Order: sequence, then C-alpha cells, then structure tokens
Amino acid sequence: MKRYVLDATALIAFFQDEPGAAKVQQLLTEARDTDRPLLLSVVNWGEVYYVAWQRTGETAARQRIEEIARLPIQVVDADMELTHLAASLKARHKLPYADAFAASLALHSKASLVTSDPDFKRLSRELDLLWAH
Repeated sequence: MKRYVLDATALIAFFQDEPGAAKVQQLLTEARDTDRPLLLSVVNWGEVYYVAWQRTGETAARQRIEEIARLPIQVVDADMELTHLAASLKARHKLPYADAFAASLALHSKASLVTSDPDFKRLSRELDLLWAH
C-alpha cells in the first residue's frame, strides 16, 4: 500500500475547502479505512498552525491542531537524519525550508508527497508528487 506525506498546503486546502480538498479527504478516508495514517512533518504541522493563527487567530489555530489530532495523521518529529536531508534539499533545490521537511519526510519514507505548492516541481525527478489542486 502506498504511503503519503502531506505538505502544509494540502492540509490547509482541506481545512479551507479550497481546490485539492476532495483529494485530501479521499486520502484521509483511505488512511482511516486501512489503518495506515498519512504522515506530516512536525515542521509542516507548525506551518498549518501559524497559518491558521494568522488568518483566524490563536483560538481557532488551537482548534485546528485539535482537529489534526483526531485525523488519521501521524506527526513525525524532525530528527537529525530528516533535518540533514531537508537542509540538503534546500541547498540543492532552493526550496523554502519548511517545504524541504515535507520533501525529506517523503523521500525518507518512500512516500508520495501530497501538495498544491508549485515549488515542488523542482523535485519532480526525485520525488513522487501527488498534486492536490
């Protein structure tokens, strides 16, 4: 069974009912039904949190984090190995730093990266991308 890593843009699209939300909903349903959670880097978890805070305030951001905790999503810590790979990806591909963590987790987990962020086009030869838009 295929593994998936969520980029912050995909999860934000899901919560905001933006283009790509249906694809993320489908993956969440499959994750629940197969008991195989989607993966999310703690760095990208933080990205979802701060975007929610900026858009709707601290209370709503805390509620968003509680919602994520109820979904079939496993938040993965940024250890030395993932951080080293993320830094290498940032250096080689000039990715935003948080994006590099999503990519490093996908590569490390041999998973597809679910995103709507065009910055990842730079990695289309190295990384299996599933576009959520």
